[in-house]
Amino acid sequence: MGLIHAKPRSGYYVAKQATAKVSEFTQPQIAAPSLIQVPDIFLDIMRLSAAFDIYPKAGIEIDNQSIQLLHRHINRAMRQHASKNALYYGDPTGDPALKKQIAQHYRARNVIIEPEDICITAGCQNSLFLALSSVCQTGDTIAIESPAFYGVLQLAQSLGLRVIEISASATQGMDTDILQSALEIWPIKACIVTSNFATPTGACMPAKAKQSLVDLAKEHDFTIIEDDIYGDLGFHVLPEPVKAIDRDEHTILCSSFSKSLSRDLRIGWVIGAKYHQQIIHHKLVHHLSSNQALQQGLASFIANGDFRRHLLQYRQQLKKQRDALIAAINQYWQFSFSYTVPDGGLAIWIKLDEPIDTVELYKRALKQDIVLTPGALFSTSQSYQNCLRLSFVHPIEGARKQALTMVNRLVFEMKKRAI
Repeated sequence: MGLIHAKPRSGYYVAKQATAKVSEFTQPQIAAPSLIQVPDIFLDIMRLSAAFDIYPKAGIEIDNQSIQLLHRHINRAMRQHASKNALYYGDPTGDPALKKQIAQHYRARNVIIEPEDICITAGCQNSLFLALSSVCQTGDTIAIESPAFYGVLQLAQSLGLRVIEISASATQGMDTDILQSALEIWPIKACIVTSNFATPTGACMPAKAKQSLVDLAKEHDFTIIEDDIYGDLGFHVLPEPVKAIDRDEHTILCSSFSKSLSRDLRIGWVIGAKYHQQIIHHKLVHHLSSNQALQQGLASFIANGDFRRHLLQYRQQLKKQRDALIAAINQYWQFSFSYTVPDGGLAIWIKLDEPIDTVELYKRALKQDIVLTPGALFSTSQSYQNCLRLSFVHPIEGARKQALTMVNRLVFEMKKRAI
């Protein structure tokens, strides 16, 4: 558990504990809307295919039975519908059976929708793109969380949107009071929020804050674009999305199977509310239709109860790996830091208590084949230069545990050079 550690030929000692703490809002002053430029480091990390793996060279040793079972469903669909799938495009909005299963799946989280309300996409990033394209035009202003998912920053840059960063607590998400202040000054067209287990912090908005966000959307007539990609990964409870409490169709819900099941599927969805038809039009222009065999196999996988069973096991596994990661950094890191302990999602947010530039730390670590995710990636401001996101997607053992000890060494080397 990381509470004690052994010193050779000396004895056992209480380990230095870095306590989880509620982070204060880091940006009380609201900066004016601006066009943004995503750091080149984002492309570096994505090229390494390691946004959630500190040491990708370690490989994967776990035999994932759920994925093997999913592939059987997909292979069966490919055999049964081979000729039809090869000669005809699928419904642009997606496979009816898959949409039915997604609609039923959301009922457990109090989101009452019909299959025809759903449009299948090429992953959550594609869903966010379709939502933003349908709601906004070049030059419009959007509000985002700070720190924010870097994919949202990338989309805003690509679409030529102006961005206002709204401070977010590391535990309770976006501060709706600050959002309200911004709304009184600027014409915000949309607000992008990950209300449940947001990356990078793992924050989960309380029900009162979600209701406040819906009330603001109604009062100021802007659209909430909700990224719900981590919503199924709650360790203790599955909190409702903002969509569940919005009765006036101000919320577009985006998600996918990428974080809850497989990155390789590239199957997501968007529940577009009053923008449903515009979203379908944009999909036809940019993507036409989605892979039919994948959708059919997924529909069978979910209907058979296999996705539900997978999630029950995966949540338990992630919680154990979260605890193991926290224990490891407490054991191996001998510098001062604080961190979040999220109740779901895939990552913890770490703040180094000393002025260590984590972009420079990233560059030094990369020479050792270690891939860190520095705080600068999650904002266009300079607020998170001494922060890191660490993921617990992979078990922290063996080579990955050694990678953490190397990070400790690199931090001390940087501190010595700064003296």
